[in-house]
Parts: sequence; C-alpha cells; structure tokens
Amino acid sequence: MATVKEILEPSNKTIITISGDRSVADAISQMVEHEVGALIVVEDEKPVGMFTERDVLKCWTRKGEKHFRDIKVAEVMTVNMIIAEQDDDLCYVTTIMIKNRIRHLPVLEKGKIFAMLSIRDVVKAQVTDLRAENHYLKDYISDKYPG
Repeated sequence: MATVKEILEPSNKTIITISGDRSVADAISQMVEHEVGALIVVEDEKPVGMFTERDVLKCWTRKGEKHFRDIKVAEVMTVNMIIAEQDDDLCYVTTIMIKNRIRHLPVLEKGKIFAMLSIRDVVKAQVTDLRAENHYLKDYISDKYPG
C-alpha cells in the first residue's frame, strides 16, 4: 500500500497557520478564504495545536453567548495533535484517523510540519488503488493475460 509521501499533492504542502491570540472569527475567515478545514496554531513559529471545523462547533456550543470575535483561538483549539510521518502506510493512517475520529493530520518532515493530510486525500488514494486492482482482476478473469 502507498505511503503518505506518495499521495501528497503540492496543494497539501501549503500549511495555513494562525496565532493562538487571534480570534475565532479570524480563524474562520482564514479557513473560508483558503478553503481548508483545519489550521495549525503556532506560537513563535512552532506548532502548539490545531483549529478545525469541529473546534468551531465546540466553540459555538460551549461559548455560544460570546461572539466569535471575543474568543481567542488558544481557548478552543485542539492541543493534543496527532501527527503523521511521510513514511507512514496509508492503512495505518486510515486506522489512526478513524480510531481518533479526526479528518486532518499534520505531516512531519525532520521534526517540522511539512503538509496537511485530510481524510479526503486518503480516501481518494485508496479508491484509486481499488479501481486499478479491480481493472486488473477483470482483465485476469476475462483471460486477457496469456498463460
């Protein structure tokens, strides 16, 4: 099976970050502008957490009486980041994402965040693999291969 490195597209390598002292409204605007579902929260250029679509919903239900402009990203971000490495097998990554109910995984290279992997990337790669396997099996069954 493929590895994380093999399925990363150039668009995945653009990491969108935000400072923890910015407002949730700023984070939401940035997510909409860049059409992403997660931001890496940084402090002094080092990752300290993630802010995801799910964090927006949690923020709304837990702090609904406050306006998104009055809530700092650091108050509601996910601090226990689960990460992937480029050599991780997609089967392993899929299991990690399902088990932890997450849709975004930062990918590390030499200790630094290199890319953001989404569940969409993983599913797309697996569907491509399954289509190829299905094609080869159909050819095999229909006796297109000599032997």
